[in-house]
Amino acid sequence: MKRVITYGTFDLLHYGHINLLRRAKEHGDYLIVGLSTDEFNWDEKQKKCYFSYEKRKQLLEAIRYVDLVIPETGWEQKVEDIKEYHIDTFVMGDDWAGKFDFLRDKTDAEVIYLPRTPEISTTQIKKDLGMD
Repeated sequence: MKRVITYGTFDLLHYGHINLLRRAKEHGDYLIVGLSTDEFNWDEKQKKCYFSYEKRKQLLEAIRYVDLVIPETGWEQKVEDIKEYHIDTFVMGDDWAGKFDFLRDKTDAEVIYLPRTPEISTTQIKKDLGMD
């Protein structure tokens, strides 16, 4: 079984997120999503989420492409997650291109950056709704 992992906040879930998850799943048989906790989002990313971690987790678990949701509590956990879950492929949106190339040297995982869905983003939704 080929295992894939991706990470994100997935707040205000939209079709760009679904596209990313669908395309990530195409790279394997089992997709794990590292979902940023509320504390990690606030303390490290200075992001306040509209939906709580538990609500965002429920939404992701309802998506057919997602097999497992785990908490992302810090930047440094990716290497350990890849080893613990026997990950073959690490996938992120191309807005992170190059930022996780170091994982190729520290693990056996392939690192892939997928193109974002250009016309949609949570940042833009929040801006349009006057939330940012």
